[in-house]
Amino acid sequence: MKHFAKNAIKFTVVAAAALAAASTVQAQNITGAGASFPAPVYAAWADAYKTEAGVSLNYQSIGSGGGVKQIQAKTVTFGASDAPLKAEDLDKAGLIQFPTVIGGVVPVINVEGIESGKLTLDGETLANIYLGEVKTWNDPAIAKLNPDAKLPSTAIAVVRRSDGSGTNFLFTDYLSKVNAKFKEEVGAATAVEWPVGLGAKGNEGVSNTVKQTQGAIGYVEYAYAKQNKLPHANMVNSAGKAVEPTAAAFEAAAANADWANAPGNYLILTNQPGDASWPITGATFILMHKQPQDAKASADALKFFDWGYGAKGDEIAAGLDYVALPDQVVEGIRTLWKNEIKADGKSVYGQ
Repeated sequence: MKHFAKNAIKFTVVAAAALAAASTVQAQNITGAGASFPAPVYAAWADAYKTEAGVSLNYQSIGSGGGVKQIQAKTVTFGASDAPLKAEDLDKAGLIQFPTVIGGVVPVINVEGIESGKLTLDGETLANIYLGEVKTWNDPAIAKLNPDAKLPSTAIAVVRRSDGSGTNFLFTDYLSKVNAKFKEEVGAATAVEWPVGLGAKGNEGVSNTVKQTQGAIGYVEYAYAKQNKLPHANMVNSAGKAVEPTAAAFEAAAANADWANAPGNYLILTNQPGDASWPITGATFILMHKQPQDAKASADALKFFDWGYGAKGDEIAAGLDYVALPDQVVEGIRTLWKNEIKADGKSVYGQ
């Protein structure tokens, strides 16, 4: 964890001069773009995988919307999105989709006198904050949930994503499930028309804006909250229990996942039942072409994700508070690769 910032720089910045100078043998670069939600774990995987296999990953953390556009335009070997595409949309684009890890989106705050985990919100109140109806930290709705907290009268500075984002999708999907007005006026999508708030790009941008803004609230993938030492709020889940964002809480929500009956691996994990479930949990997905233009590049990408599903990849994911997929789900994904990603009629998996 303490080396994350260094790894992230290596991961997101690829020097053009180094690429130009690299030989054909040396430069086996896997290219991908999309969601910032899984960027910390992809960065850590990439660092370890390069050491072991000598293959680099050039991944652009540009948001899920950008990732979908780039894979559709065939400018990268894989796209990444936290908002899964439906089976019919995958078929139209000639794509397959598979999950890599599971994580949680958490509300993060910058409120004087309120430490991490010492404030509890429920979905109804959180939605009303993002509708602009709950305006101060001592609002009665927040005070009712936190009777022992000393809440300041500070105005709430709402921070939200400005780009097309899978984190946005998970957050708005959850709020739409728990607040009818939010569903009607804002809805669930990677990009929405927010009624209030300061826009920031990526999980990185939201983290920085919250950190710099007194009275702020935002939402980020949990690894960003930990790495930036941002206080988080606890949430009341669908069982009426106040829970903290932890890998165990994300895993509890994911325990209900029925991947075997999810067409195209389309599955959303927000607002799951269970006393221990974190309510804003989600998987993150990879998109690849069934008939890739560059079979070697696709084979290299599959080798990378195959490695990520292994023991070392799982260990790295757990260290960043992501949840690894169950073994049976991973085996189903490998079968999908073998059967669906082909060049000249032959599977590229294992080449």
